[in-house]
Amino acid sequence: MGLLDQLLSAVDNPNQQASSGQLATILNTVQQLSNSYHTNPSTMQSALSIVGNYVRSALQQKRAEAGYQGAQSIVNQYSGTYPNPQAVDALFGSYQIQQIVQAVAQRTGLDANMILQMLPILVPVVLNLLYTGSNTQHPQQGSNPVLNSFLDADRDGDVDIADAMIMAGRYLSR
Repeated sequence: MGLLDQLLSAVDNPNQQASSGQLATILNTVQQLSNSYHTNPSTMQSALSIVGNYVRSALQQKRAEAGYQGAQSIVNQYSGTYPNPQAVDALFGSYQIQQIVQAVAQRTGLDANMILQMLPILVPVVLNLLYTGSNTQHPQQGSNPVLNSFLDADRDGDVDIADAMIMAGRYLSR
């Protein structure tokens, strides 16, 4: 089951954190970010997708070092829709941040300083999307199928945050 399927399943599951309102808040945050920085939505989605790939790699490394609960702990602690520089620092070193900025700048044409300003918003938004699969009663316990899908437990390579956000927006528009 892909990331979008896991997201939609989490919305329908009362034992998971996801709700239509939470998805709408995430999508609105990305739209507001796009408006604030005067970028078109597709550019912001590209930036989010690139950042999402780096978040995935960092969470995979956390999982390898501290187990599944280590990755889930990062998601629980730093997910949100407000700027949080600590979220960026928890996942990335300064060298990685520069790599992310360069990758986003090359693929989107956005200014590097603008990207640096956006990272403390984009990273928590990605983590908030992953938080949707957490258990409502005990977020640290049990399996988070959204996080598992994002980390691509089946290793099929079929993971993309931007596509999942676009499809979630369409789902909410119905």
